[in-house]
Amino acid sequence: MWTDDLPTAMNDLSCPSFPTDDDIALPEMVRQRDCGCPLHQRRLFSRLLVAGAASAVAGGALAREGVEVGGNSKFTQLVSAQQVEQSAQQQYLQMRQEAQSKGALAAPNHPQMIRLNAIAQRIIPYTYEWNPRARDWKWEVNLIGSKTLNAFCMPGGKIAFYLGILAQLQLSDDEVAMIMGHEMAHALREHARERMGKQMATRGAIELGSALFGLGNAGRSVADMGGQLLTLKFSRSDESEADLVGMELAARAGYDPHAGVTLWQKMAQAAKGAPPQFLSTHPSSSTRIQELSANLPKVAGLYERAEKPPVRYQPPELKG
Repeated sequence: MWTDDLPTAMNDLSCPSFPTDDDIALPEMVRQRDCGCPLHQRRLFSRLLVAGAASAVAGGALAREGVEVGGNSKFTQLVSAQQVEQSAQQQYLQMRQEAQSKGALAAPNHPQMIRLNAIAQRIIPYTYEWNPRARDWKWEVNLIGSKTLNAFCMPGGKIAFYLGILAQLQLSDDEVAMIMGHEMAHALREHARERMGKQMATRGAIELGSALFGLGNAGRSVADMGGQLLTLKFSRSDESEADLVGMELAARAGYDPHAGVTLWQKMAQAAKGAPPQFLSTHPSSSTRIQELSANLPKVAGLYERAEKPPVRYQPPELKG
């Protein structure tokens, strides 16, 4: 997910009848945490695993054209996907209702909503290969009227973009697709389940695991699941993996994967003053640019052969 707390104010955004700076509470799963980077301060999934736990990833490199990230972690099997997705859906609905009550939820005919939906509909068909459950997800995209630099995709395909990230960074469609693909990748690779499973394993939470699968006395409620997710956030490896999978998704959908470089150049500019990489739970902008650049040859053919979008959209206009 992408988010910021930049000290400098944005210029006014040109969006008639649509608030641009409402304080809409993030869902618990994506609430801001203590990460120092302005782009990922509210990451949901934690570093609560011991050294060596990352070695539990199943499988080797995928025998397919595209990026190589290996199989899904076996730790996901310790947590119920259905409960995680149900909790995510409830929290997303709460956020959407709050935004709507404040008039900060973009209407379906808003130009940027049309844009986001068009990009999402091109990418979604390519998600199924990464996660069979994605075929049954009720994918949804919403635009929130806030100047915050933020976007996320919750488990089960619930996507939200904040107007600020589109306008402040003046994102092209290719760059939007890179962000959207990145956020979709977190859901597709089930990083929420993985991080929770690792936490359970390192804590020896056998009772919790039994409850999640309905094997305990009373089980575990969806509301409690949301509280569990609140204590977690993504790791550097999760972020790197999402970058690569997101780049492939965008390329297959006909969006230029080179946009990952320009995107992170813009992010680096917005993130001035962020802590060094070793103090963060995610790669620095320069590291991400290097890794994306190194993997461009793996998706170049996919992009060249892909059907390109028939329509191109413009970012929101900025008033002086």
